[in-house]
Amino acid sequence: MDEYLDAAEDDMKAAVDHLGRELLKVRTGRATPKLLDSVVVEVQSYGASMPLNQLATIQAADARLLTVTPWDKSTISDIERGIIAAGLGLNPSNDGQIVRVPVPALTADRRSQLVRTVKQLGEDAKVAIRHVRREYNDTFRDAQKDGDISEDDLHRYLGRIQDLTDAYVKRSDDAVDAKEQEVLEV
Repeated sequence: MDEYLDAAEDDMKAAVDHLGRELLKVRTGRATPKLLDSVVVEVQSYGASMPLNQLATIQAADARLLTVTPWDKSTISDIERGIIAAGLGLNPSNDGQIVRVPVPALTADRRSQLVRTVKQLGEDAKVAIRHVRREYNDTFRDAQKDGDISEDDLHRYLGRIQDLTDAYVKRSDDAVDAKEQEVLEV
């Protein structure tokens, strides 16, 4: 049964890790290379679609500017089109060597919209964590019905699952609060 507890913890950890990856995609007023992680570039000369990070080096030149340095200079216009097509609200420009992507400041409306998105992502993570709790609680109850564990063991395991749930819900809340502060920071 301890293996089930370990598996439950792994599943809850996976939900919080997924939340962390999703929160990295939420744009703040600050330039970060992670902002362009979702950009896929249709490269004409290669005849294929590729993630931007496989075509170029992405750096934050300062708090409001990203620079994209392609390894193959012939892909510069494709990279520019890919960034525009990604729908991130960014306007790239190039000088023949690098692509500069200014990150505009967020409006108050956009900040409140992003805060709602962050809270929704946090709520989705908590639902996933609770789903894991329900799944493993059912597993332990079935084991008790089948006579594999005693009623006292059942209550002990259910308590440990609840403790795990509380800990991972708190982690998700902390991650959401931190991202919310980052979004609201001017």
